[in-house]
Amino acid sequence: MNLNRLILDTLEPINLPVIYQEERQGESEYIRFFYLPQVDFHADDGEQYNTVYAQIDIFTPGNPNNYAKQAKQLMKEAGFKKNFEHEMYEEDTGLFHYILRFYKIEEAK
Repeated sequence: MNLNRLILDTLEPINLPVIYQEERQGESEYIRFFYLPQVDFHADDGEQYNTVYAQIDIFTPGNPNNYAKQAKQLMKEAGFKKNFEHEMYEEDTGLFHYILRFYKIEEAK
């Protein structure tokens, strides 16, 4: 399955716009995701496992905790594991920015 489609479909139940890589200037609530550098595990000169790292950014003018809770549960159900979480308030946009990072390990094909 296409990884972008997996993440888009996984986060759809949150009912916020979900976009890949872009920032939405002027929008008050949305989820952005992008990928972090990938790590591959090799043995006997062959790729054994691929690890995909994805960051999910939730932007909202109100309390982001409910959205973050939903995102964590949905990503877990899709087979991702969380390895980072941080909340901040962005003065310049007036939005809360909740950062979640996940990883997923798959056997190489």
